Amino acid sequence: MSDGTLTFFATSGTIAVSIVVGLLSIALATLGWWRKGGGVRMALLELLRLVIVAFLLVTLNQPEWVTEVDPQRRPVVAVLWDASRSMETEDVGTEPGVSGGSTLVSRSDAVARRIRPEIWKSLTASVEVVITPFSGEARSAEGGAAPPPATDITSPLIALLERHPTLRAVVLLSDGDWNLGGSPAAAATRFRTRKIPIHTVPVGSAVALPDLDLRSVDAPTIAVAGKGVQVPFSIASSLPHEVVTEVFLRDAEGRVLGRSEVRIPGHSTADGFVEWVPPAPGEVEVVVSLPRQPGELRADNNQRAVRIRVQEESLRVLIVESTPRWEYRYLRNALMRDPGVEVHCLLFHPDLAARGGGPGYRQEFPESAELAEYDVVFLGDVGIAPDQLSSGDADRLAGLVKSQASGLVLIPGFRGHQSTLLDSELGDLYPVVLDEERPRGTGHRIPAALVLTEAGRKSLLTRFHSDSRVNGSIWEQLPGFQWYAPVLRARAGSTVLAVHERAEGSAGRIPLLVTRPYGTGKVLFLATDGVWRWREGVEDRYHYRFWGQVVRWMAYQRKMAAGDTLRLFFTPERPEVGDRITWHTNAMDDGGVPVEGGEVTLRIEAPTGRIDRVRLAEQPGEWGLYSGSSPLREPGTHRITVHCRETGRSLETELTIAAADPERIGAPARPEVLEEIARWTRGSVIGEDRFEEVVSRLHALPAAEPLRRRLQLWSHPIWGAVIIALLGVFWVGRKWSGMI
Repeated sequence: MSDGTLTFFATSGTIAVSIVVGLLSIALATLGWWRKGGGVRMALLELLRLVIVAFLLVTLNQPEWVTEVDPQRRPVVAVLWDASRSMETEDVGTEPGVSGGSTLVSRSDAVARRIRPEIWKSLTASVEVVITPFSGEARSAEGGAAPPPATDITSPLIALLERHPTLRAVVLLSDGDWNLGGSPAAAATRFRTRKIPIHTVPVGSAVALPDLDLRSVDAPTIAVAGKGVQVPFSIASSLPHEVVTEVFLRDAEGRVLGRSEVRIPGHSTADGFVEWVPPAPGEVEVVVSLPRQPGELRADNNQRAVRIRVQEESLRVLIVESTPRWEYRYLRNALMRDPGVEVHCLLFHPDLAARGGGPGYRQEFPESAELAEYDVVFLGDVGIAPDQLSSGDADRLAGLVKSQASGLVLIPGFRGHQSTLLDSELGDLYPVVLDEERPRGTGHRIPAALVLTEAGRKSLLTRFHSDSRVNGSIWEQLPGFQWYAPVLRARAGSTVLAVHERAEGSAGRIPLLVTRPYGTGKVLFLATDGVWRWREGVEDRYHYRFWGQVVRWMAYQRKMAAGDTLRLFFTPERPEVGDRITWHTNAMDDGGVPVEGGEVTLRIEAPTGRIDRVRLAEQPGEWGLYSGSSPLREPGTHRITVHCRETGRSLETELTIAAADPERIGAPARPEVLEEIARWTRGSVIGEDRFEEVVSRLHALPAAEPLRRRLQLWSHPIWGAVIIALLGVFWVGRKWSGMI
């Protein structure tokens, strides 16, 4: 240890102030001593005053006592290597985009060659080499199962600074793909302050190698026995050419349940679906897969498994109409032929004294308890009038959608009765803005067609064929319509599935097929009553399928788990670990009357046996709706039990939670992250093929500078105590001299 030196962190301003105040203090002390008659006692007192001022002026210039200490520990060079799951990607050993899987090795294997002790042996004479792996682990709640690993680059770098005070340099071997912790730039800033360079070695290809990746399978959680279910999928291709292949749906034993041809452009994505008819109720695990293609380097991402609960169907549909127009007739016939749908109709006949009658017909709009039994309500050319709906009917129907997760289909007509609904509670449900000055809509002699939007081409509601191109061709050939409702534009939050072929408004093409979520339910608006014309030449092929898909899509959420007096639905539909799920429960008594002021609890049993309980809060005025939320802590199948204390009834179901995997094998490396770290710390970026340069750069490191220890006198407690003590002595001295 060398002798210490006293240094000041003064500025020109603090020096000037110190000189002025010092000279002024000396002048005032001299004048005070002379005016008090001189003498030794007064001289000592004024001298003490000057000493106190001197201490304060020195403090203003921030004195520090600096000593240099030779490091007693050897300098440290840290080799930090990435052990995360993304390092299993096999893309090292050839140029990006070049085929030849036999020459490729994984990123982790490439790193393993560079961390062998003999490579660093030449450095051990002058420095201590520390070889440390890192990855990271996604945070989980206490008691939850361990989530999939993630990559944290920042925390391991900061930990090196804290663990090794004599750290001289870092060698970082990684693909740069981080998805946990703070930005690596924050750690790089601290290394730059300490003048510690980070030499980075990017591993892996920055360009995706030839591959087909089955990115997602958005299968519904429930399906209906005997009814077709569509299993959508999305495929990403990094192959340079177009691929035409089949996607298969298999059961757990490998039997093919369905198949679909898909065309995937080069370096693009493609969506599609496989259709399957579940034969019987039960829990089924299905696997979506596609065969390996020539030139594809890996096939482990070519399949995904999902679980689907198959149950018996019993959908209750209410159709409310004014006059039996053609759309009403064919819609009613199509739904009545569907064995899974029970259809009730209310036909007002405003031009006649009597209402429609016969099998399935009602004479009055149902009260709350009866209305709650319907999964989907079709509202035709009907409004609020003495011979049609009342304001109370509209309120109950809005509450059914908002609180009971039912669906509402709006099909206006040329009579324009729908305009009277806009001032009721149903007005907020409309997914479009209507022109109230033209309630009767617009008609043309020349038919127009519905044109699918981008959202419409991807929607399951508009799917008539699994091949998107064939499906688009079908829509182009469907017979057109001659009348449409007075639509101005779609409302915010709505999804436009189809627009008018020619007509435009202030916001673009007139939206004709629009959906919108409302509360816990869904609303669909069809601005034309000419869909029945789709039967031309093909009978019910498309008309029947379209309305069947609409009814099941709108009732889907309501059917997630349903009993006689309890109904449970939730969002998101396919949750992952880390999501927060929102639960909704409708509680009713044996008579179908909503339970008010009740106590509804949710019991969630995880696969590890952990049990969480959630008390659902009643939503005032929402027809027995109770809601709450809870986090999802672990993957696997959970047993969900809903219990209502007032009725003593319970409902049990199961929910499978997927494990969110932030580490995706096959994703391109991110060398730009490592380049930024090296640039900030004044290190270097060295390619994996030039790894020998790393050791050479470490040999060229300058000798370690002595450590400097700084004792900040101006902020030290003893320094402050001395000043306070001098002030005390000065005060006593003034009393002693008789000045006070």
